[in-house]
Amino acid sequence: MTSKTHSKQISIAIIGAGISGLSCATRLQKLGFEVEVYEKSRGVSGRMSTRNGDGWNADHGAQYFTARDPLFIEELNHWIQSEAASIWNPCLKVYKQGQWHDSISSENRYVGTPNMTAPEKFLARNLSIQLNQTIDQIAIKKGKWSLHSIEGGDIQKKFDWLVLALPAPQALALTQQMDLKIKGWVSNANMQGCWTVIVSPNQNLNTDFDAAFVNNEIISWISRNNSKPNRIGREVWIIHANPQWSQEWIELDRDAAAKLILDCAKKLGLDFGNSKVSIHRWRYASGHVNPASGPIINQDLRLGFCGDWLRGGRVEGAWLSGYELASQIEILQK
Repeated sequence: MTSKTHSKQISIAIIGAGISGLSCATRLQKLGFEVEVYEKSRGVSGRMSTRNGDGWNADHGAQYFTARDPLFIEELNHWIQSEAASIWNPCLKVYKQGQWHDSISSENRYVGTPNMTAPEKFLARNLSIQLNQTIDQIAIKKGKWSLHSIEGGDIQKKFDWLVLALPAPQALALTQQMDLKIKGWVSNANMQGCWTVIVSPNQNLNTDFDAAFVNNEIISWISRNNSKPNRIGREVWIIHANPQWSQEWIELDRDAAAKLILDCAKKLGLDFGNSKVSIHRWRYASGHVNPASGPIINQDLRLGFCGDWLRGGRVEGAWLSGYELASQIEILQK
């Protein structure tokens, strides 16, 4: 009996439709499991997100991704062939010790096309996904998982397995009463926030770079979104504050945070004047500097965890975390 035939009656709920949850779901579905994905937002994205404004759109979450692992490179090639991703070759600078320098990095950088949500939409195309469903309670009884959502109440379907593809603090909130080991796993993640400012200048900025890493300042990254392939609309700049500063000031008033970040940009020589500004607060943007080496699984409860916080904090790590968790579940079900 093959694993695909064996697993046909095994149902799995996945909470979270970011890159790790979608990776896990697509892999499990290919292996023959019955998969249902629940997502609190109105669309798939996680932190590979795009915001739309008046005549512009901007990737205000993950800015790009790299590919080093052979499994992820193979997946990336599918995205590129389907025009859901493309290479990005920005003119890149580095700001350090009060001066601008050309970047010496030669690593290939990739982006979703026409925006960063495209790879996730590609992964989600054949999945059953319930959007606008905030799962706030989970329970296991007689080996079956039940879910409750804020919007719809008790979900009628019961599941053999549950996967949490969520930032560590959200996973902890759902599971901390179940197992002390689980609490230890996820409470060590120490995820940090990120303040992000989206600026649409009144006129295009005259700069000699498309993107820059910034060291030892409030800002850690700045990029011209329109330098990415297939972007249209007005010029938009994305500014990320550094994780340590963001976490320290995560409860700051939004306008106050934006002013401090834009003042820092002006100090660096980027004066946006009276431009249109939006600000977004990512409460959980970066994972632990020493993450676990892969997904976490509790065989007795049939409960699994995946996410970038378990695999180095990058898009590639998120995808690998979901893929590897699905493979572990298959092995346990044989």
